[in-house]
Amino acid sequence: MQNEHDNEISGRRQFLKCMAWAGAGTLWLMKGGVLHAQSLGDGAVASAKDASFSFVQISDSHIGFHKAPNMDVAETLRASLAQVNAQSTRPDFLLHTGDLTHLSKPEEFDTLSGLMREARTSRVFYVPGEHDVIGDNGAEFFRRFGERQQAGGWYSFDHHGVHFVGLINVLNLKAGGLGSLGAEQLAWLKKDLASLSAETPLVVFAHMPLWPLYPSWGWGTDDSAEAMTYLRRFGSVSVLNGHIHQIQQKVEGNITFYTARSTAYPQPAPGVGPGPGPMKDLPPGALHHYLGIRDVRHVQGKQVLAVTDEVLT
Repeated sequence: MQNEHDNEISGRRQFLKCMAWAGAGTLWLMKGGVLHAQSLGDGAVASAKDASFSFVQISDSHIGFHKAPNMDVAETLRASLAQVNAQSTRPDFLLHTGDLTHLSKPEEFDTLSGLMREARTSRVFYVPGEHDVIGDNGAEFFRRFGERQQAGGWYSFDHHGVHFVGLINVLNLKAGGLGSLGAEQLAWLKKDLASLSAETPLVVFAHMPLWPLYPSWGWGTDDSAEAMTYLRRFGSVSVLNGHIHQIQQKVEGNITFYTARSTAYPQPAPGVGPGPGPMKDLPPGALHHYLGIRDVRHVQGKQVLAVTDEVLT
């Protein structure tokens, strides 16, 4: 008869096996800021075959966290990266939208760096979460993962006709924990976008939501409205965020906002319960249903991004 220790090992093996399985998702085709959904069947795969490139978003790995509902966030990040590696077409790069670590300790950043080297992709782009800037205003994060294009840490790059912008909104938090971009970054954003054609597809990414998703919990960015005035002239804008550990989305004209699942633990829906934080009382075996990654494909010759959210099941 198995003892308690054997049962624990067996349960852990089964859990990690579940975490490695690729989950079902929904393919989102974005056309002029309007989303069209279809299931991830053969037709969905066929519709993305003309993609000129793809990338994957992961978020909120919280390396260093070791409480309910996830005592081993390193393993769930590793399972997420294995799911990235299992894609039939290797993504061009990976975006990590913040909270790499839980307490921004050097050993947590070391662990994160080692794990991210398991991703079979040529490049990883990062922006910090508020957990990555604890105690030193982000100095350790920017030393290790910063792009160094601007003194403030924000940056942009172009890839196959799409303009990407990485913003920093976790420094100088406002009342209630709201994110902040600041006057200097907003001025840079306006200048960065000024020379682009309105037909250029944009992907903007930051840690905290760039729309007032639930301000009373700090789920928003205090001065994001000004940033949106610079984005509205473009025909196709996708805004990717993390922070709230769940999928929420909003369409506002030609701007589509997405938040991502965490690879560590879920948080409650906006306004459900006393406030944000790890959902500790999940049903047995249910954690992997709340964790996942996002795969994004750009379709050649069209202002279309196919967005697939996948859970670890």
